[in-house]
Amino acid sequence: MHSPAVARRAPEITSRLPGAIDRFAGRLTNRLIRATPWQVMQVQTRTPIVSFTFDDVPDSALRVGAAILEARGVRGTFYISGGLAGRVEPDRTLIDAAGCRELAARGHEIGCHTFGHQDIRHVDRPAFVADLARNARYLDAIDPRPGRRNFAYPYNSGCLGKLQILAHSYRTCRAGGEAINRGPTDPSFLKAVEIRQPETHVAGLTRWIDAVVEKPGWLIFFTHDIAPTPDALWQHAGRL
Repeated sequence: MHSPAVARRAPEITSRLPGAIDRFAGRLTNRLIRATPWQVMQVQTRTPIVSFTFDDVPDSALRVGAAILEARGVRGTFYISGGLAGRVEPDRTLIDAAGCRELAARGHEIGCHTFGHQDIRHVDRPAFVADLARNARYLDAIDPRPGRRNFAYPYNSGCLGKLQILAHSYRTCRAGGEAINRGPTDPSFLKAVEIRQPETHVAGLTRWIDAVVEKPGWLIFFTHDIAPTPDALWQHAGRL
């Protein structure tokens, strides 16, 4: 990675606006982050690169998703929120520490998804730093590793005032954006494409494969559970 650009200062946002306004503010923030990259690295464009990533992580991502990748000789990145570990919800159950250890033992990468899984725009800086440290302790107890981990934004929602923290703490930070990373790229706000329902969306995902073959870059897919009827709550987490 190249050296960070000159730091930008932005006011902290620690309370939610009314729903529709807050979503608009989130989209605007993400666009501003992309327009003013914090760092720049060069994504080589000679050979297509495809990554498969999982957020939260539902147990079906361990039982089914990891097995699909392993059957093809590849591994994925699983972004873990320690505060969600083992949680049982109406439509899904999230893996616990034992599930994380199994993923690591099978050669998959364990990444950070914050501990509390909150939109980072709504967490003040001291609380955010403490949250990242808490998740680091959780992940290090499961999968101790040298160097920095990779990170995924909860709800794919960035925050200008916290980019420096993230850029210095993690190798890369993955957001959404429905695009392929090519050429000059900000590693603290990587673009990714969501795998989600409905079937019409899923059927169209092959166009991304065609696109990265035709014009190489780094295509990152992300999803949550792997099931015939994936949970509705998380199907649109990539909206930002």
